[in-house]
Amino acid sequence: MEQENPITSLSDDDRERLDRMFASCVEVVGINHVAAAIAEGTTHSGDDQLVAYIGLEPSGKAHLAYVLLADTISDMLDEGVNVIILLADWHAWVNDKFNRDMGKIKIAGEYLAETFRGLLGNPPEGDGPGELRFLSASELMDSGKYWERVLRCSKNMSLSRVRRTFSIMGRDEDSSDHDLAAFYYPALQAADIFELEVDIAFGGMDQRKAHMYMREVADKYDWPKATCIHTPMMSGLKGPGGRMDSFDHKMSKSDPGNAILLDDDRDSLRKKMQGAFLEVGNIESPVFEIVRFIIMPRHGSITVTPDPKYGKPSKWEDTDSFISAVSDGSIHPLDAKIAVADALAVVMEPLAQHFASKADLILAMEELTGSQ
Repeated sequence: MEQENPITSLSDDDRERLDRMFASCVEVVGINHVAAAIAEGTTHSGDDQLVAYIGLEPSGKAHLAYVLLADTISDMLDEGVNVIILLADWHAWVNDKFNRDMGKIKIAGEYLAETFRGLLGNPPEGDGPGELRFLSASELMDSGKYWERVLRCSKNMSLSRVRRTFSIMGRDEDSSDHDLAAFYYPALQAADIFELEVDIAFGGMDQRKAHMYMREVADKYDWPKATCIHTPMMSGLKGPGGRMDSFDHKMSKSDPGNAILLDDDRDSLRKKMQGAFLEVGNIESPVFEIVRFIIMPRHGSITVTPDPKYGKPSKWEDTDSFISAVSDGSIHPLDAKIAVADALAVVMEPLAQHFASKADLILAMEELTGSQ
């Protein structure tokens, strides 16, 4: 007998809730579990509370893609999901961040937590519905059967299969043959998900391979399998955007000139955006990505204000019309870039205000990132 699709059993209100929950994502894998949990209360933890998780290495300053992650967190908090941000300190250590200095990694973890508090407007924290939790990998690794899970996640997975996940660490497949610990990284990430008993695992599209690895492991052991959701990739500023499943173009804090950092001020934003790739007639541009994924969802429009000698201000309320106006010459590329920079400054202002009272932490991060 064919099993009923749990989505079809949802009420209209619950379907709308599901849509709102994942509104900021470009991909959802295994949505049936969340649909069933909403319809029947069958969460992986068994307590009727939907739980989502993202694991992030404390590895430096935050860049613009973190805004997209915060959007997804906000969507889920609004729908009563409990969201865990795992500060993956040991994962950062394995990935050679801060020369494996755990003291520095811990400071970067504190900064990361404050970044999300600022982006999310200091939501309530706890393990209840609509609350945010911060947990370090160090704490998680001391719990239960964590290391047994790591071994089980590693068993029966070939080295070639593990190599295919190395993009989750920002490495290519041939870069880690000298480093055995790197081969355990995907198993660590999978074990995090199983140990936390989460219903939803999420991240950027660059984390998709790790999530598919986790789902393979779940199938092998008949373990509960989390729904996986993925946010768009943000391209680096210096080249055209790329496919969502290709990561060689992605924005990275390791190249600050190619990335929008969340502590960039208006002058820095204008300078960086002026150097951003934008080719008239080419719709693939990091400038257009920022308009589509960052500015329009927040402001609902973008205003272009050229020098009065060359034209009047214009307001654009959808991304495609804005792109067309650049392509047909209605908007000069430089004016488009400055408009994007100024709109980003408004987006980042609340975060700047959040960190205004945390000068010591900012100073510590400046010292750390100077040592990377």
